[in-house]
Amino acid sequence: MGNSLKAILAFVPSNKCQKYLLEDLEEMPVDKMVDLSGRQMRRLPVHICSFRELVKLYLSDNNLNHLPPELEQLQNLQILALDFNNFKALPLVVCTLKQLCILYLGNNKLCSLPLELRLLQNLKTLWIESNCLQYLPEVVCELRLLKTLHAGSNALRTLPPQLQCLQELRTIWLSGNLLSEFPPVLLDMPFLEVIDVDRNSIQFFPSLAHLPGLKLVIYDHNPCRNAPKVAKGVRRVGRWSEETPEPRKRSGAVIEITLDEKQLLPPATKSEPE
Repeated sequence: MGNSLKAILAFVPSNKCQKYLLEDLEEMPVDKMVDLSGRQMRRLPVHICSFRELVKLYLSDNNLNHLPPELEQLQNLQILALDFNNFKALPLVVCTLKQLCILYLGNNKLCSLPLELRLLQNLKTLWIESNCLQYLPEVVCELRLLKTLHAGSNALRTLPPQLQCLQELRTIWLSGNLLSEFPPVLLDMPFLEVIDVDRNSIQFFPSLAHLPGLKLVIYDHNPCRNAPKVAKGVRRVGRWSEETPEPRKRSGAVIEITLDEKQLLPPATKSEPE
């Protein structure tokens, strides 16, 4: 079915048209996964909410701006992808899905996150990149099991000190924000393994050599005067990364990312919960 026809049918609320969009998805899939990405949908068919054993629901790349309250029935859901839609606010019904491990909210129009997000205490991966966030909502700091936070391509200028409470956090992606200094709170998070502050406005980097868990730091495309000092074995991606933090001869160099480092970069496809 062509995208144009899908877009037209998405406006028609009749059961027949909605069933056509679902391509006769009438029974619970054996793999407990439903992928409705790229269907031009403007509303989620309520019929999907009857699949109470559903574990994965992908709704990426649609035209959604709200979700039905019946979504609360999906209490076994572990992965929910809402990226590339038109959400200006996170529907509160999402916060009732307490088994969620992975939540994709990137490429929407979110300016904040509701306090009810704290109810998702099983969340391990949160993607909120490419939204309209001018600050990192403090409620994120209450997600105690969070391991991966992708908050790139927003308008963040700083990070809340409460972030250090996330002692399970291992990877934080902050590329493409408005950071004018390296976030001080990250210096108090020795358990971090990957720090990405690429494409910001950081002019000076403090030493990161005291962070024992650090494996990779990406700091390229900043107007920095130095490279961050790191412990032996830590990979750096950015200017002067192959030299001392205060180079005298070369004005700039970018190291080539090795295969091992590529495994630490953001995945091209959506991941599974551990």
